Amino acid sequence: MKIIILGAGQVGGTLAEHLASEANDITVVDTDGERLRDLGDRLDIRTVHGKASYPTVLRQAGADDADMLVAVTNSDEVNMIACQVAYTLFNTPTRIARVREAAYLTRAGLFDNEAIPVDVLISPEQVVTNYIKRLIEYPGSLQVIDFADGKAQLVGIRAYYGGPLVGQELRQIREHMPNADTRVAAIYRRNRPIIPKGDTLIEADDEVFFIAAKAHIRGVMGEMRRLEDSYKRIIIAGGGNIGERLAEAIENRYQVKIIERNPARCRHLSETLDNSIVLQGSASDRDLLVEENIGDADLFLALTNDDEANIMSSLLAKRLGARKVMTLINNPAYVDLVQGGDIDIAISPQLATIGTLLTHVRRGDVESVHSLRRGAAEAIEVIAHGDSKSSKVIGRPLSEVNLPPGTTIGAVIRGDDVLIAHSETVVESGDHVILFVVDKRRIREVEKLFQAGLTFF
Repeated sequence: MKIIILGAGQVGGTLAEHLASEANDITVVDTDGERLRDLGDRLDIRTVHGKASYPTVLRQAGADDADMLVAVTNSDEVNMIACQVAYTLFNTPTRIARVREAAYLTRAGLFDNEAIPVDVLISPEQVVTNYIKRLIEYPGSLQVIDFADGKAQLVGIRAYYGGPLVGQELRQIREHMPNADTRVAAIYRRNRPIIPKGDTLIEADDEVFFIAAKAHIRGVMGEMRRLEDSYKRIIIAGGGNIGERLAEAIENRYQVKIIERNPARCRHLSETLDNSIVLQGSASDRDLLVEENIGDADLFLALTNDDEANIMSSLLAKRLGARKVMTLINNPAYVDLVQGGDIDIAISPQLATIGTLLTHVRRGDVESVHSLRRGAAEAIEVIAHGDSKSSKVIGRPLSEVNLPPGTTIGAVIRGDDVLIAHSETVVESGDHVILFVVDKRRIREVEKLFQAGLTFF
């Protein structure tokens, strides 16, 4: 696939890295020559220096025969105009734009071929807000992913001593939970993936990814570790777009305080939010945190745009007694350094957003893609099409499906029913199949497996 990426920042660079490793023809456009040189040295891609919305620059990047344009520059306006130019002058089939400003996103009818021709709108702030909201709903989880509008969820947790299944074989999970079906999709032990089998032992400190119907998630979590109490008191550091959206989404269920340095922004937050307490000051101010009873807080969230400020305020909050700490970190190099120590969860906005982009790049009828373990693995929701003659999957029990190495099927969603995958499960046309891919080099093989042959058409 020939793809033009506009913007060589964190999201554009991460996307280029993902796609270049999958034999796509990638061209990246940016006004920052140094960033382009860095990407060009590391990846097998083309780079073009120039303004992303200029017709001459897009033509130089190959817009005449591109399959897809992904506009992820730092400017909403440049992204929107680039999509307009790609549609009007080059008839680019698929146009994806990152748009941050809520004033654009709330206008009905603004983004269609009769107005601004954007096929897929991506709002990173909303994606990250939803990501954090799911983590808040399941205390103790490392990652929570929805499939089929939330009917099934994939949850990553760390197994601890004391969990009923720790030290036990996986096959015993049915004895422990006869009324709740679940499937462990993958286990990471000392950062190495283990494909789970019936006789696999769960060890303390394993990172376990399991899939189950939403109603059974907390029950399965209780098998791996002692269940944590629900959060009640939450302090958010940073009243920017993400902080505001998150407070708005959770303030009716939790006691929320927001710490924001900018006085004008504080006034805006106090006028916009109904039940949240807005405090002007620095989240790194020890006296302010003590005064606001940080030691009684169940969760401290550092959500400013400054990585260093987020890390330092999180470390201070944990030292002063906050039960759990989550930190927004834009620099991917920092994520592995800080997560798992005093900082319980490091949230990477690029990796949260990248799945939304990959959903529209994958071949076949892919409903959603989610990047896992900081990009090391992927969870994919794909819709099966065809019949037993044209498909390598449909009409066969899963034990006979030739999955690529490192790939497991976690569940099959049929209508409103969540069928946890077992060897005798048979896939039907129209089923949503949830796959866990440990080795991303096998993605192309997974896509081919679910593409119906010509006999179907």
